Amino acid sequence: MTANKPQLLLKHYLKKLKLPTMLREYEAVAATCAKDNCDYVSFLLRLVEREALDREKRAAERRVKTARFPIIKTLDTFDFKAQPSIKQKLVRELLVGQYADHRENVLLVGNSGTGKTHLACALGFAGCMQGRRVRFFTVKALVTWLMEMAEQRQLERTLKQLERQDILILDELGYVPFSRTASELLFEVISRAYERLSLIVTTNLPFESWVEIFGCERLTGALLDRLTHRVHIIEANGPSYRLRQSKRRLETGNATKDDDLPEPQKTGSGDA
Repeated sequence: MTANKPQLLLKHYLKKLKLPTMLREYEAVAATCAKDNCDYVSFLLRLVEREALDREKRAAERRVKTARFPIIKTLDTFDFKAQPSIKQKLVRELLVGQYADHRENVLLVGNSGTGKTHLACALGFAGCMQGRRVRFFTVKALVTWLMEMAEQRQLERTLKQLERQDILILDELGYVPFSRTASELLFEVISRAYERLSLIVTTNLPFESWVEIFGCERLTGALLDRLTHRVHIIEANGPSYRLRQSKRRLETGNATKDDDLPEPQKTGSGDA
């Protein structure tokens, strides 16, 4: 029992100090260092490095979970060849994250199904990996949540929570028209974000059509003024991924079915 006392105390203190990786790895690292004839400082360095790396990994995983992406997407899986209108160089520059350091916005404009949400999620995921606080919303879900919080008299608290983000992703702006109250709530979010954090917004509408969604020319103008003051615009004007994939599935399915089906039998009904 006496011989194991230092080891027991070490485990106790590592648990108390909340160093789970060091607790799990110290014996293996000690054995490796003994073989390599490492000194005590090298042993401690190796152990601390493992703890730090594991802690960074867990923190990044928490940030990704908190961001609430609809699906995890990275730039590695984006097909730029299928969307030549998208400036790959600009996207890769944004991936570094300097736009977030400068509190600049990113606006992705284009047709439905062209990969705007994919790129927004990829930029958000990169932000999480860089240690930034990120949150993803569809615009409709955000507005619905804000209206619920307003009814519960929690709106100010909710808006302050959003202000604490480094990157706020607003997806699918323009798909559903807003009521006056919803428009004002979204304006409040964008106004508070101005020069405090970065917004990534995806939309299928050109700027001149935004007034149709917000229903007020003055509010729309003020919103665009804040959103586009310091902005990077990515245009996605290519064909829809989803439409192309659906056509391919249908073509493949029809070819298979035509090969497998027997010749139709003629009847006297005359139906085509």
